[in-house]
Amino acid sequence: MIRTEEADLRYADLDLWPVESVLDALGEAQMTATAVARAAAPQIARAVEAAAPRIAAGGRLVYVGAGTSGRIGMQDGVELTPTFGFPVERLVLLLAGGAEAVAQAVEGAEDDEAAARRDLLARGPGENDVVIGVAASGSTPYTCAAIEAARVCGSLTIGVSNTPDGRLLELAACPVSLPTGPEVVAGSTRLKAGTAQKAALNMFSTALMIRLGHVHRGMMVDMKVTNAKLARRAARMVATLAGGTEAEIAGALDAAGGNVKRAVLLRTGCPEGEVEARLARHGGSLRRALERP
Repeated sequence: MIRTEEADLRYADLDLWPVESVLDALGEAQMTATAVARAAAPQIARAVEAAAPRIAAGGRLVYVGAGTSGRIGMQDGVELTPTFGFPVERLVLLLAGGAEAVAQAVEGAEDDEAAARRDLLARGPGENDVVIGVAASGSTPYTCAAIEAARVCGSLTIGVSNTPDGRLLELAACPVSLPTGPEVVAGSTRLKAGTAQKAALNMFSTALMIRLGHVHRGMMVDMKVTNAKLARRAARMVATLAGGTEAEIAGALDAAGGNVKRAVLLRTGCPEGEVEARLARHGGSLRRALERP
């Protein structure tokens, strides 16, 4: 039996426990999940190092999954554009059952290998694309079929699974094993398994964005400014990194289209017409652009 499907006898009488005891058990399981994700750091690091040059060369990030695992992958992906300015056109989110499955289960969708191959191949995966499959059981047919097809196309494949000996980790070039074991509520992988997946994907995508130059001195200098709160945050970042009066900072941000990285270069003396070329020379790294004009 798949470990994530097993029943843990410690929780056989869970329905009779006081609520606080139930919550304590659930909280303990969540702590275990994050510890498992942290222990997988060497595997995640290998995935980041393999993915970074492909994404830097213009490749896409493709998240694939079904059910809870698929939605967790989607959540990680959709946050990359507002947080790090990752181009939305270079992000592909594949969920078994399509858009309908975001809010409700679609019967039989996770078992449809043919649909997985169609969904993936319709996006024309290439050698610079990075395809991330997420499956608690490690054997979800939709996810495994997509990863297999991506590998045939030459894409980098990353598998994230809570089952160490599952098919997904065998297929993926970069396997990430998150052995969380049985759940407090047997088979409910939205719990411990899901938390470990979310933590591991957070670690992967954030480290990848850092390597790609979207973070400077611990700040998200490529974030999208889409509301008043983020506009104030952008102004604070420019003030911290480059100084200036409120009017000077506002002027730099306006000239930079709201982008903190570019506003900082403007505030530190880079001519407006040279900002893009300087960043391009340094692979988008603000640190290198400031150190070596």
